[in-house]
Amino acid sequence: MDHIDRALVAQLQQDATQSYAALGRGVGLSAGAAHERVRKLRERGVIRRTTAEVDPVAVGAGVLAYVMVDSTSWMGDSAESFAALPEVMEAHIIAGSASVLVKVRTATTEQLQDVLRRIYAIDGVSGTQATVVLETFFERPVSPRTADGT
Repeated sequence: MDHIDRALVAQLQQDATQSYAALGRGVGLSAGAAHERVRKLRERGVIRRTTAEVDPVAVGAGVLAYVMVDSTSWMGDSAESFAALPEVMEAHIIAGSASVLVKVRTATTEQLQDVLRRIYAIDGVSGTQATVVLETFFERPVSPRTADGT
C-alpha cells in the first residue's frame, strides 16, 4: 500500500458512501482511478467489506461486556459455537489465563446472564468472567497507516 491507498482507506473509513469522484478529489485522482484503486484494495483483502455503523443503544444493545472464557481443552475448534450466539460480536483465542475473549452486546444484564449460560454450555468451557462496560470513551477503526506512522 502506498500513501494514496492509505488515504483512500482513511477516507472510506470516515464515510464509505462517498462517490468515487469525491474520493478521487480527496487524494488527487480521477474518479476512474479512485475506483480502480478501491477495486484492487478489495481484491487484495485490504477492504474486507463495507458496512453501516449502527448505534448499539438505538437498536437495543446498550449493555456491552467483555467475557474471558476459561476452558478444559483447546478452544481453537469452537469458533462456530461462539458464532452461533448472535449477541457475541467478536471472539478471539488469546494467550494468558483464559482461552477465549468475547465481546457481547445485549439490551439488559438479564440477557447478558443468559448469554453467559449459553457460553458456559459450549463444549470445553469451564468458566467465564464478565466485565461490563460502564462508559465508552471512544472506539476507532484500524488505521491504514504503516508502523512507521506514514
